[in-house]
Amino acid sequence: MSDVKVVIGDTFLDSFARLPSQAQKHTSDFLVKFRSNPTSPAINYEKIASKLDKKVWSVRIDDTYRGIVLREDKSGVFLLVWVDHHDEAYAWAERKRCNINPFTGAIQLYTVQEITEQVQVKGIFEDITDDNLLKLGVPEEQLPFIRTLTSKDMFIQSKGIITPDVYEGLSWILEDIPVDEVIELLEAERENAAPKAMDLRAALDNVENQRFFRVVEGEDDLQAMLERPLEKWRVFLHPAQRKIVNKDYSGSARVTGGAGTGKTVVAMHRARRLAGKLTGRQRVLFTTFTANLAADIQDNLRKICTNDELRHIEVINLDSWVSDFMRNAGYDARIEYNDAFLKNCWENAIGEAMAEDTGLTVDFYAEEWARVVIPQHAMNLAKYIRCSRNGRGVRLNRNMRKQVWAVFESYQRQMKAAGKRDVQWAMDECRFLIDKQHETLYPYIVVDEGQDFSPIAMELIRSIAGEEHPNDIFIVGDSHQRIYRNKTVLSKCGIQVRGRSSILRINYRTTEETRAYAFALLEGISFDDLDGEALDKDECQSLTHGEKPMVKYFRSANKEIEFIEEQINSLEASGIPLKDICITARTHNMLDNYIKAFTECGFRCYELKKEKMDDRHQEGIRLATMHRVKGLEFQYVFIAGVNKGIVPLSNVVDIDDSVAKQEAEVSEKCLLYVALTRAQKGAYITSYGKKSDLLR
Repeated sequence: MSDVKVVIGDTFLDSFARLPSQAQKHTSDFLVKFRSNPTSPAINYEKIASKLDKKVWSVRIDDTYRGIVLREDKSGVFLLVWVDHHDEAYAWAERKRCNINPFTGAIQLYTVQEITEQVQVKGIFEDITDDNLLKLGVPEEQLPFIRTLTSKDMFIQSKGIITPDVYEGLSWILEDIPVDEVIELLEAERENAAPKAMDLRAALDNVENQRFFRVVEGEDDLQAMLERPLEKWRVFLHPAQRKIVNKDYSGSARVTGGAGTGKTVVAMHRARRLAGKLTGRQRVLFTTFTANLAADIQDNLRKICTNDELRHIEVINLDSWVSDFMRNAGYDARIEYNDAFLKNCWENAIGEAMAEDTGLTVDFYAEEWARVVIPQHAMNLAKYIRCSRNGRGVRLNRNMRKQVWAVFESYQRQMKAAGKRDVQWAMDECRFLIDKQHETLYPYIVVDEGQDFSPIAMELIRSIAGEEHPNDIFIVGDSHQRIYRNKTVLSKCGIQVRGRSSILRINYRTTEETRAYAFALLEGISFDDLDGEALDKDECQSLTHGEKPMVKYFRSANKEIEFIEEQINSLEASGIPLKDICITARTHNMLDNYIKAFTECGFRCYELKKEKMDDRHQEGIRLATMHRVKGLEFQYVFIAGVNKGIVPLSNVVDIDDSVAKQEAEVSEKCLLYVALTRAQKGAYITSYGKKSDLLR
């Protein structure tokens, strides 16, 4: 047969990831030959005893391991679905069946369970009719098994038996979403009510099936899949996400959701869809808070966009965009980020204004400038005196404001003389220039990590987008991950999202045990919806389960190192690549110490640096600061050095202003939450000396 399709299922990638390294090498070598010609006599196909489906075969990887293949000769499709030790592979396959669901068009690989006894207690899906279960995609042969599930724990344990598409739908029902609403959502995403695909080849054209099964186009494509098997093409969308992506909004829109719910994936697909509407030199502006996040997004967009779509998307963090705009507008000033330089400017300004006896600190002036003056565009004394200072912990009467303004005047003179601006000031000047032009610079703007943008940053985005128009600004964010203390109310920045908001509630990255532990760190804190309203029922739910994060305290740093070394050796021995393990620490100095220690232990260490992508071709343990890992994910994460005075970091939370102090403490908790939720399978938290007060 000349026109064959070799396809790899995500179940195969799961099983491949668990193999010992030597078995992975043998499997990779086999796959190269298999992709080249799956009908070759050299491929040793074997029938599986007692199998229920004639399409299910085994293939010989080596003396010990076997692969499981769905072989549909009439359509020329060869679908790899599992690899394991000989006996385990056969046991996994013997009651498997593969069909195309007549209701949903989904390719379903499922286990036919033998039901030997009647259930005596009420099942969790007892109130759902067979007809509705079939509409949800449950294979008819699995209806009796679904009726045996009497608890949520039983349902969770059935994850390997129920197909992923069905598991998702039933999960939503267990989260109290009405069955009619779930069915309506799923049916709205299907091209027609009764899909006509009669074989695997036709069914693979269905974009929903491409979430779980991928045609191997060439050897490079195959190697890319094997290098990151657990990524599972996360750029594909589930129905609830796709509904948000494809919707046309009358103006701006907002999407919120906890860590791992796919907000960035939704944002990328939204940018792709909007890019498809553009012609000529028009572009979608896709912006985020940091340069390294922008680089990661640009790389992921290449996986889902055509060259033409990429040409119509500009990915850049907002600070860099501002720098480029100011330079192109003829400004000589550049943005200054150096904390030491800025602190020196404030100290000089306080001295020049003879304001030392006010008792106000450098931190106070910097905060007042960024949180009161700039957001209210109060660039002279008269405007500053009229400013609202709600939420500031230090009260100022009229005379005190005059003294404070003298410091601000001196600060501005110094910065202008040096040809510099702090980032908030630069954004405000940029906004003023754009507003004078009265034009729309980009027809569409997509904002990722919206919770980290300051009020002036959001005002600038409003200006860049011009007057409100359909689909103008699309913002995704999660206030639980607000680690930069920038709290913004969108409506006050000219961005109206009322009636155009969505919440993602299903976590596809982190296990429920890790998610629950991380979320408990934030207990008692009120979070907002990015528009000034308190979040209601703000917890999401994870679809995967595992061990609770392991929390360990040690008397010395050496003992901590020994423990982490032992755990990494164990993970590596179980087949986990070192590049899927990350060690993260609160500060750069601590990180340098861990890099030195683990290098001396004999591990190859790869530091994830600012503005540099994670090169997946580089081997070695990943090490990064807790800020740097935001937006990334790894199979296993070690959060090391969670000591008293380090998490929270003393010099960050030791602030005189009570309001600012509280904000800083919350942001430190959020930072720990972010670091924990990078873990896909498991997390470890370690400390030495005195442990952090945040640990339970």
